[in-house]
Amino acid sequence: MHALREQLLIFISTPVYIIIIGLEILLSNYQHRKLYTWKDTAANVYLMLLNGAIDLMFRAVYVVILDYCYHYRLISLSNIFVYWLLLVIAEDFLYYWLHRFDHEIRFFWATHVTHHSSENMNFTVGFRSSVFQPLYRFIYFIPLAFCGFKALDIVFIYSATQIWGILVHTELIKKMGWLEYILVTPSHHRVHHASNPKYLDKNMGMFLIIWDQLFGTFQPELPDEEYQPKKYGLTKPIEKETPVTIVFHEWNAMRNDIARNDIGVKEKWMYIFGPPGWSHDGSRMTSEQLREKENETLHHSGELTVETVMTRFKK
Repeated sequence: MHALREQLLIFISTPVYIIIIGLEILLSNYQHRKLYTWKDTAANVYLMLLNGAIDLMFRAVYVVILDYCYHYRLISLSNIFVYWLLLVIAEDFLYYWLHRFDHEIRFFWATHVTHHSSENMNFTVGFRSSVFQPLYRFIYFIPLAFCGFKALDIVFIYSATQIWGILVHTELIKKMGWLEYILVTPSHHRVHHASNPKYLDKNMGMFLIIWDQLFGTFQPELPDEEYQPKKYGLTKPIEKETPVTIVFHEWNAMRNDIARNDIGVKEKWMYIFGPPGWSHDGSRMTSEQLREKENETLHHSGELTVETVMTRFKK
């Protein structure tokens, strides 16, 4: 039964992905918008395959762990509707914290950064996976097993909500009316992928946007004339993008930071578990520091661009 559900998801979602990607390519070409490049799309597929291979090899391990925890469940839900509804809500809540910590702790950002390294925004970017995330993602879902949710049901709901998480990677769908207040929409997720200071580390949800609204990470998409055009990718792009550096560049940078001889144990700890961008000498900036610098720039000049902020920071 569980295998049948997984196969059904793949059977339904695969043709949907093919159709919407084809339509997006046609529409973007018709509108003379360069939303796709061969190199970027190939990188997206490459990272998806790496992530999928690790997930497949490690799935037996995390399913066994979740199933073990389920045997010590504290709650049993008999109403099937309540069971699935609560599982969707609770899993999305826990995913929010998984995603948020991936952004706020450098050790996990080193894995998640691959998903944000694309400078494009299209449906295939949704497949640009955090390669090593399957090795620790299940830890966040252990409370679900203790709350009486079966291991394979947890895996199934994650896969199902991830379909929505892929579909929000597009520039062609604008605002979605009243759904903007409930679901993560393409508008919300464009903000999440933008590297403009105001947008950094915002809109962490995958399916429901209410968690961002509750925990202070929500940021609506602003008109270009009100703020600035969105710039996708990293605040500091990868210098030379290869199949190896695209996966390991942040790990290498972290290794170089902790290998310094002029810092102590506290600084080494912060370079691993502090926020991305933290530096002991102020040579780099965290998301919050970039926002503060942007506000300071706005206050003094009345103009606001990513280039202005970064140029002044480098000085």
